Amino acid sequence: MSGTQGLRERKKAETRLAVHRAALGLAVEKGYDGVTVEEIADTANISRRTFFNYFSDKADAMMYGEEERHRRLVATLRDRPAEESGWVALRAATLELFGSFDSPDREWIARTRLARRHPLLLARQLANLIHLEQQLATLVAERDGDTGVRPRVMVSSLLAALRAATNVWLDDEAGSLAEAIEEGLDVLAGPY
Repeated sequence: MSGTQGLRERKKAETRLAVHRAALGLAVEKGYDGVTVEEIADTANISRRTFFNYFSDKADAMMYGEEERHRRLVATLRDRPAEESGWVALRAATLELFGSFDSPDREWIARTRLARRHPLLLARQLANLIHLEQQLATLVAERDGDTGVRPRVMVSSLLAALRAATNVWLDDEAGSLAEAIEEGLDVLAGPY
């Protein structure tokens, strides 16, 4: 039974990824507004009904990769050594996941650039970041035993530095993204 369920889950994950890639590819080619759910479903070789089994709308399909990356960041933070403080673990998890890109994948670049240009995707990205902030702040609070505002400010600051470094890098793609992220995180250590 578990072998069947494992296969079923892998097939679902493959379909979800295929739909995400179809949505993203079409949006890069035609622009967000020029893409329909029907076109995405056709490109992914699934029915419209199957599309809605996986995603609520085309924005959801396009932003799927970002949500996966956020899940990996939360898991990476959760897996950091227990003796690390909240900030040390948060910074290390961020660099481990986001800082490992010498050259980030093209899907990530395309998705990020699309979100910067389209208000609906930007709003979805912001909603995803608020959810991520809550999850990370909870983990930092558990590590530090601090239920006040400090974990939330720490996480918000880190995410702002990550976003700023990413945007600077996307504007000219000079150097590596990993270096830009590390530089952005170093700014948080001051001095100002």
